[in-house]
Amino acid sequence: MAPEQETVGTDATGPDGGAGAEVVALDGRAVGRRGAATRRRILDTTAAVLERSGLRDLKVVDITREVGCSPATFYQYFRDVPSAVLVLAEEAGEEALAFGASLAEEWSGPGGVVAAERFVDGFLTYWDDHRAVLRTRNLAAQEGDARFRDVRNQSLRPLTEGFARLLVDADGRPRRDGVAPYAAAAALVAMLERMAAFHTDLEGYGVARDEVVSTTARIIHTTLAG
Repeated sequence: MAPEQETVGTDATGPDGGAGAEVVALDGRAVGRRGAATRRRILDTTAAVLERSGLRDLKVVDITREVGCSPATFYQYFRDVPSAVLVLAEEAGEEALAFGASLAEEWSGPGGVVAAERFVDGFLTYWDDHRAVLRTRNLAAQEGDARFRDVRNQSLRPLTEGFARLLVDADGRPRRDGVAPYAAAAALVAMLERMAAFHTDLEGYGVARDEVVSTTARIIHTTLAG
């Protein structure tokens, strides 16, 4: 199949790349509608194949075979497989921003536990929708890839800052003695991500999803509301 030279894209920014700028080709040419659609198919297929293969084992030919295009077409849009996965991680990270915004609601009142459960349930669903991409992002970040670390930090920062705000009073003082708000917030985010990433594994130990949601929500609520 011939490469789609006239409608190419990049692995950098754009409507499908998560950064908001216009998508252009690696050589600087603008993307057309057909090219944007092809790029989207490559991204969606990369996410699907990633479910079956780790990033180290994922090859361009594995992706293009399922898309029905040539490797040359892939390289018009992305420099390599990690660049395509990075775009997917950026997109997933943008979806996570809403969780930080939702922490503006007060969790210390009578409905606080219910709000916490709704929050945790939504976060687990978000992870279920993007599991392969988010696991790959986190693993790459832990292995020292600064690109994936920055994407992860950017997506989780509003959530960490939201938790931290709930741990200080109106004067900015910690609500609980011996608890550093940002450190506690970072611990809550780490726990939340871990539970979201591995909640399906707990089913082998007889722990149902709703039990994971309820327990995690109560730990978060107790820390935030006291």
